Amino acid sequence: MGREFLDLFQDWADSYDDTVTGHDVEYQAVFEHYDAILDAVAARAKGRVVEFGPGTGNLTKKLLENKLEVLPFEPSPEMREIGMQKLGDQVTFRDGDFLDFDLVGTVDSFVSSYAFHHLTDEEKGKAFEIYGKYLPRGGKIVWADTMFESDRHYQAAISAAIEKGYHNLADDLKREYYTTLDVFRALLEPRGFTVTFDQVNAFVWIMEATKQ
Repeated sequence: MGREFLDLFQDWADSYDDTVTGHDVEYQAVFEHYDAILDAVAARAKGRVVEFGPGTGNLTKKLLENKLEVLPFEPSPEMREIGMQKLGDQVTFRDGDFLDFDLVGTVDSFVSSYAFHHLTDEEKGKAFEIYGKYLPRGGKIVWADTMFESDRHYQAAISAAIEKGYHNLADDLKREYYTTLDVFRALLEPRGFTVTFDQVNAFVWIMEATKQ
């Protein structure tokens, strides 16, 4: 999952939970309604669930509370350590990412929050191809992530961050691989998925793709 970004998570792991709960003013809008977003993803998941990029385990905890079988794959050793400190008595955080994970058997849902933008669009397509082979008919891919209605909206978000002096946010938006809704549709529909999008704050949408 864009392991070129792992150094960022090494530096961010200890403060990640403070960021998502609104302590960093630059990212407040990105993480607005964070807890409700995780609740919404967990509510859409079903059965045996693979979670990618669980980080410190915030979504993992919601999935476990919903009595789901969860297999979390996290490439950052620092994040895995914190996740295991929180939830190690209930689940094992495994080394893996969106494209490289060791899995036996079928899966009912793939879920992730705030992570899929670490893949290029080409890698996203490869990932969806892989997931389709695991999912039965009616199986789901449920992502909560920063995405944009169009490239114009994406460029406007960068400009707005710069105007506010939010240079870390602007750099993130320019550096990572944020995708538009139309690109997601083009990657998913030819692979046999129907897809819906629900916007939950100024940056984040929940994407739900169902295998037909």
